[in-house]
Amino acid sequence: MRVRSIIVDADACPVKSEIEQAGRQFGVQVVLVASFDHKMKENPGVKVVQVDRSDQSVDLYIANQIRSGDILVTQDFGLAALGLAKGSICLTNRGQEYTDSSIDYLLERRHASAKMRRNGKHTKGPKPFTETDRKNFLHGLTNLLKNLQEIENK
Repeated sequence: MRVRSIIVDADACPVKSEIEQAGRQFGVQVVLVASFDHKMKENPGVKVVQVDRSDQSVDLYIANQIRSGDILVTQDFGLAALGLAKGSICLTNRGQEYTDSSIDYLLERRHASAKMRRNGKHTKGPKPFTETDRKNFLHGLTNLLKNLQEIENK
């Protein structure tokens, strides 16, 4: 499978520089999508798309642009589900791959947590992002790109 581009839900993405590094290494275009509230600059091989501030603008832009052959990096389960439905490979900011089987569970868990919060119960958020998470992400993305490159060259 030929990777078209790496599309990043960049508003709260802590691994943008790692994605740019892997994109350069493998010659894959990186597209950072964020609201105008986030200042980002284009670099060689990196396209920056900025959208308005409204709640779902980044997600809607990505959902309309993503295609089979893209890699999507997001921590948004709903956006990952849309990406999977369109045939893209979807990764978390910690390097785990979303799959058709895991996304249903994650969406269900998100719904249950939201329901509990509406009823006044406290739920835990994600663990703090660590340097180990950053290294794991880069390792996972690099391995994914290497494997896809090997498949393409066969």
